[in-house]
Amino acid sequence: MRLLTALAASTAFALAAHAGETVNYTVDGATYEGYLAEATRDSKGLVVIIHDWGGLDEYEMTRAEMIADEGYDAFAIDVYGKGNRPATTDARKEQVGMLYNDREMMRARILGGTAEAREASGETNVILMGYCFGGGATLELARSGEGENIAGYATFHGSLDAPDGANYAATSAPILVMHGGADSGIPNSLAADLADQLETDGVTYEVQIYSGAPHAWTVFGSDRYQELADKKSWDAFMDFTERYLEGDDD
Repeated sequence: MRLLTALAASTAFALAAHAGETVNYTVDGATYEGYLAEATRDSKGLVVIIHDWGGLDEYEMTRAEMIADEGYDAFAIDVYGKGNRPATTDARKEQVGMLYNDREMMRARILGGTAEAREASGETNVILMGYCFGGGATLELARSGEGENIAGYATFHGSLDAPDGANYAATSAPILVMHGGADSGIPNSLAADLADQLETDGVTYEVQIYSGAPHAWTVFGSDRYQELADKKSWDAFMDFTERYLEGDDD
């Protein structure tokens, strides 16, 4: 049984036990603040995390530490900017809206953070993943085809819609989509539409839908947290990472 079960048993989930480090870096002249958690044993590769709409905080740091305990370097990138951690719904909507209205800027920040992650860890091949807004941002980069040496893309309860006419024809890496069946804001029909698009575009993909799971079901301690869906999705993600980052296709 993976580390997840032990963490989920406690609402504190060992926040004081962070062993990683904050990493300041620049993209297009602006400063960003990421978080690096190095593998607790010989690294098997690099996982890059894109935060949810609240910005990089303790949640992504905890997930990075969990990934490090699985034997991978993990780097949580910052796509808002150092010190920009919006606390209200309106402020978060403003930040997300700004990035969705300038997708080129969004992708540049993702690519800049990924470049810093590679430099900090020394690893080249990357699994890119994200939560909520970060999941949608992950799919945005996948559609663009701009990421180099991306071994796979994964999204946890991420936004699944795309601009009109967008497709995944430029995507060469596999995609794992993990969606909550009870997500009132992102209907299951969007997950089905995405699967149809990926099938049409010839992309290797897997879509998992977890019954009863609302939006943000992985957030420890929240009233939306669903332990079973969290465990299943975490195990699916680690299997995906092992298969495509380590080259085990069996």
